[in-house]
Amino acid sequence: MTDPFDTPERRQLRELTRSFVQREVVPHLDAWERAGEVPRSLHQAAAKIGLLGISFPEHVGGQGGDALDQLVVTEELIQAGGSSGLVAALFTHGIALPHIVASGNRDLIEKFVKPTLAGDLIGSLAITEPDAGSDVASLRTTAKPDGDTYVVNGSKTYITSGARADFITTAVRTGDQGSARLAGLASAKPAPAGARSGGISLLVVERGFTVTRRLEKMGWHCSDTAELSFTDVRVPVGNLVGEENSGFYQIAEQFVVERIGLAVHGYGIAGRALALTAAYCKDRDTFGKPLASRQVVRHKLVEMHRQVDVARTYTHAVVARHEAGENVIAEACLAKQTAVETAVWVCSEAVQLFGGTGYMHGTEVERHYRDARILPIGGGATEVLTDLAARLLGYTS
Repeated sequence: MTDPFDTPERRQLRELTRSFVQREVVPHLDAWERAGEVPRSLHQAAAKIGLLGISFPEHVGGQGGDALDQLVVTEELIQAGGSSGLVAALFTHGIALPHIVASGNRDLIEKFVKPTLAGDLIGSLAITEPDAGSDVASLRTTAKPDGDTYVVNGSKTYITSGARADFITTAVRTGDQGSARLAGLASAKPAPAGARSGGISLLVVERGFTVTRRLEKMGWHCSDTAELSFTDVRVPVGNLVGEENSGFYQIAEQFVVERIGLAVHGYGIAGRALALTAAYCKDRDTFGKPLASRQVVRHKLVEMHRQVDVARTYTHAVVARHEAGENVIAEACLAKQTAVETAVWVCSEAVQLFGGTGYMHGTEVERHYRDARILPIGGGATEVLTDLAARLLGYTS
């Protein structure tokens, strides 16, 4: 059976990505970790060779391709020596732009999508608030109409690339909150009666917002994260994405892709940590013998391999089904859980096998260990997604 992830075109895409990482990323990643961000020049370099536009249609300035191609790029960015934080920083447009593209709004595509895919702008997505994490329907940031503008007031937090962003695709409340809660996030289709999904819209905010503070984190050090505030910020009505009060469903439609993306982060850094650890265990002598000669070490490496392979294989299958048009909302939740739990465990074991070297700041496995911890939290916490999957699979009364 032909592997759709291993075609001649995708092998070329891997080579292109690998050479980019080795040339543009590896020599500088430690410095970017210390600086707390990646430079704008990196976006421009990635755009120049077409990496930023992968999986975006050509008519919006992309390179074409699909989710399988984006998966290949993400895998290779990490395997070639990048990091989960690097992917988050460089590809934030992967969560900032899809809603705009899906809306078909030509003005917004010309103003925001094309320049971002060309590496000239940096976009971000702002949904999470201090009082509303996974419960998107409870957000409080408001956008009140006033002539030909909306007046936005509120705050957002944990916003990836928020400190560098030229524009923010922002979830705001434009109507009544309504009555129920998270069940509406289960599907991109209309939520059942009583689901609290109305009254939310998406606005592109390009000026007037304030970066209240940069947030220091356990991991993802090269990916800037910010807390934002909006005080009487005026946004043109033309910056509305899609129809007013349709934002909840627009957000839900993109959750599958985001969760699959985080799954790739998970098994990606786990696989990289395994490769580094296996090589170290063969080279490292303890008590006169290579570390890999110890049965307990070999067995641990095998278990690390098993978990990585299972996570990768399952995620690949879910991506293929998604591209075929199947509803894989529950499966995307499970793929993310499988892969991110693999990342946390495998990266921890990698540090253990590296010993004191693995505990040193700046060691690659130490970076992956720190970066892994956000993955069960971001894009929907594991506990929330497990409960969502239970409802979708019919395991609730």
